[in-house]
Amino acid sequence: MKSLCLVTVGVLAMTLLIASISLLVAHVFQTVVDLQVKEGTVLKNGTETFEAWEDPPPPVYMQFYFFNVTNPLEVLQGDTPLVEEIGPYTYREYRPRVHVQFLDNGTKVSALNPKTYVFEPQQSVGDPAVDLIRTINIPAVTAMEWTRSTPLQFATEVLLLLYQESLFTVRTVHELLWGYKDRLLSTIHLLHPEIDPVFGLFNKMNGTDDGEYVFLSGEMSYLNFSRIVEWKGKESLSWWTTEACNMINGTDGTSFHPLISKDENIYIFSSDFCRSLYLVYDSSRTVGGIPAYRFVPSAMVFANTTVNPDNAGFCVPPGNCPGTGVLNVSICKQGAPIFLSAPHFYQADQKFVEDIEGMHPTKEYHETFLDINPVSAAFFRGLYR
Repeated sequence: MKSLCLVTVGVLAMTLLIASISLLVAHVFQTVVDLQVKEGTVLKNGTETFEAWEDPPPPVYMQFYFFNVTNPLEVLQGDTPLVEEIGPYTYREYRPRVHVQFLDNGTKVSALNPKTYVFEPQQSVGDPAVDLIRTINIPAVTAMEWTRSTPLQFATEVLLLLYQESLFTVRTVHELLWGYKDRLLSTIHLLHPEIDPVFGLFNKMNGTDDGEYVFLSGEMSYLNFSRIVEWKGKESLSWWTTEACNMINGTDGTSFHPLISKDENIYIFSSDFCRSLYLVYDSSRTVGGIPAYRFVPSAMVFANTTVNPDNAGFCVPPGNCPGTGVLNVSICKQGAPIFLSAPHFYQADQKFVEDIEGMHPTKEYHETFLDINPVSAAFFRGLYR
């Protein structure tokens, strides 16, 4: 019996020793891997990291959906708008970085990021050059907004009558996206040359860039890899009313630092949104057998000022706050009355959903998410909505 006990104790001790050695080896191995990842995550000319950053390899697609207004006459009489969703119209997006220059002994990198969109008919519901959409006449509404309570208000109203402009317009998908010459804007352009006579949601955004960026290379710290420190020569924005809201935080959303933890916020600056925002950890999953963390926008990002008082800086003019889930970006869109939200007002105040018939917000179809490998920060899958 004593011999049996000694054998048992010996086996147990050996097992614990092997387990301890295994844990130690695993820890050392993980430490080595982490160190190699940190050292390899630097923007240096001639490296794979730099090449992937300069010309991102995964295909990126932009899909556009439109809400077609089906009861325009009733809306003019005060009824609730009834809309039907039409889409997607899919475009392959190419976004290489050009005019790349290394600055400050390699600690910073400047670059332009032109985007080109090529239509993908096989992934679309129709022909954007043919399909018609009835939607808000944004140029007319913008002109009325520009001239409200000014000496030009009466003249604008006369032009609207003369050109028989209505609250709604019918245009092709291509026109709405990439631009068409508007008669009203053309007339205003004669008096104010700074006003573009061509209107389009993505006017002059195909084959062009949105200004020069300066990024940190990650040379000083892997945590700063590809973080934006300047845009258009400025270290902060000027549209909003608080220093925090005007901060340029994070990357451009195409690359992130490695060794991401579940507890951190991922910051992204978007010139389209005219602001920075952040994503939070949502869940763990696998993509092609490789572990990934899913990050989604924090509910605090577009929360009303009662829930998140820090968002008061995005209310321009002060006190003009549309509510949870909606951002007024008129201040950075030449005064055009443009508001941003998730599709179908997902996670927005219920009043927005109820004000338009045809809204059906669901997490599965309307939530933005990013699936990222926590070690390498490889971008597996994502949808910006």
